[in-house]
Amino acid sequence: MAEEDDVVPKTFRGLVESADRKFARVRDFPSYGRAQGQHYLQKVFKAYMTLWKYQQDNRTELVKAGLKRWEIGEIAGRIGQLYFGQYTRTSEARFLVEAYVFYEAILKRRYFEGCKVKDLGVRFKELRFYARFLLVLLILNRTEMVKVVVEMLRALVDDCNANFRETNFKEWKLVVQEIVRFMNADTNFTIPNTRPFRYCAMFDCHPNSVPYVARFHAKKVLKFRDAILMSYHRNEVKFAELTLDAYRMMQCLEWEPSGSSYQKHPAEPKENGVAVDYSGTSGLIDMNLVADMTDPTLPPNPRKAILYRPSVTHFVAVMATICEELPPESIILVYLSASGKPSHINASPVETSGGYKRTTKNKLVSHNSLEPNFSAPESHINGKEGSGDYYDDYLWLGSKGNGGSSNLYPGDVVPFTRRPLFLIVDSDSSHAFKVLHGAERGEKAALLLSPLRPVFKDPSLADITQNGSQFTFFLTAPLQAFCQTVGFALSDSTIEVLNTAESILSTAFSKWEVILCKSPSLDLVWAQVLSDPFLRRLIVRFIFCRAVLYAFCPPEESDQYLPVCLPQLPTSLSPKADAVQSSVSQLATHLKVANCFHFDDT
Repeated sequence: MAEEDDVVPKTFRGLVESADRKFARVRDFPSYGRAQGQHYLQKVFKAYMTLWKYQQDNRTELVKAGLKRWEIGEIAGRIGQLYFGQYTRTSEARFLVEAYVFYEAILKRRYFEGCKVKDLGVRFKELRFYARFLLVLLILNRTEMVKVVVEMLRALVDDCNANFRETNFKEWKLVVQEIVRFMNADTNFTIPNTRPFRYCAMFDCHPNSVPYVARFHAKKVLKFRDAILMSYHRNEVKFAELTLDAYRMMQCLEWEPSGSSYQKHPAEPKENGVAVDYSGTSGLIDMNLVADMTDPTLPPNPRKAILYRPSVTHFVAVMATICEELPPESIILVYLSASGKPSHINASPVETSGGYKRTTKNKLVSHNSLEPNFSAPESHINGKEGSGDYYDDYLWLGSKGNGGSSNLYPGDVVPFTRRPLFLIVDSDSSHAFKVLHGAERGEKAALLLSPLRPVFKDPSLADITQNGSQFTFFLTAPLQAFCQTVGFALSDSTIEVLNTAESILSTAFSKWEVILCKSPSLDLVWAQVLSDPFLRRLIVRFIFCRAVLYAFCPPEESDQYLPVCLPQLPTSLSPKADAVQSSVSQLATHLKVANCFHFDDT
């Protein structure tokens, strides 16, 4: 009889050990590439679903045999972790929602909270659960829930400090500080009724320009399928391995379920998901939120590989993998946000090159490459000489003293221009990447390059370690970036003021989209991506950013404060064009900050 009583707990322990072994094999799978361990991922999903169902069907016997509530919570947490891992690999919203479903169930059922035993291991499991749940909540923009869970995490850290005095919880105090700092910098928390960063049909699909975009047809049309997002600054705002700038850009490249397209249908398998559809598994935990929170009518999100503090070799490896697997007639977006160390004409050889000596001639060329011209030197275009320019200035991806091994040069990107490339560089050394224009190895690249310096009415806002990058903010939340630049407090504004401001911007963007579609001088580089809603939105926001900064910064110093695009966009959308400047003037007048700008007579 005793042996029969042991069957259920022994079977359960066997399932736990088997699932844990499989989990260990996939836990560290890279979050990039289209075929990274899908076979093992299916196996580990199946193992945990079998385990979860077994513990549900035999809960009474297992509890009698000594099963603890935190053990149930740990299984649910592992399943949530697996789903979140699938989201990072595929950017498919239903996997993110599945992770939320399991994490929320753990919280509501208090699987960990009821454990008052002096078990340090269980406490650490609970701490890790809160940290992972917070990351999911941030990405889902569940701001009120974030505030609740942060307070629970803070209380747990304090409780651990009081009950385990021999253990140092300094790292977990830093986690609490990180999330609070992130919340203070993220406008979702500081400005009420903030519109989503994600592409929302209600705000971003402009009715007046829709017919022109629908009829627009370039000689070549590229599909936006993959993106690499990399941010690397000292002391930048972040939570876990998600920096504020990468978070903003990641959100900007996803769909927001909204409007009439929102339906409560079960999620269907997508072509970029796993072969086996697990979207219904949340029913095992008596939850049906997946169907309520996902919109099957939306196209799939582009895949995003988010790299936190990568080495140069790791970045190159990721880019090589994604370019190799990029489907035909597709384009890859690469977003690079990092500090630069531009060469200066009077700099010493060591200061100029991070320990690698260069000739005076190369230093002079590098200095010239930072001048505010809008075309690459002739030597770059013709592919003759000047090859040293690709390795003069760089983005800095490492600790001080690592020399060239931590420097990402424009020349490191050149080999990948064999595939269509949409490159956004946000750095005080961004203009060094002008040399890529005309130096491509196969496909002409689209380049959006940030100003060399930000400019604000309040100089204290220029600190990227506190507020994130101004250029990235303009590309992801243009109205908020505008208000931050001129020192206008959105948080104190009425709903009517904000709605009118959004309407002015929407009208301007719609008008600029029509101009782009009708322009005979639109370069093929921009024309071939204009049909993509994400890339089109980035282009019009760049036009807005350039126009605002052109009218805001001192005219005699405008070159270092203005972003650059290569190839050039039509002159009808230049900062001086009436169609552009009049919209910025209208917005400034509405918000009563026109005195901050100098507008040309038009």
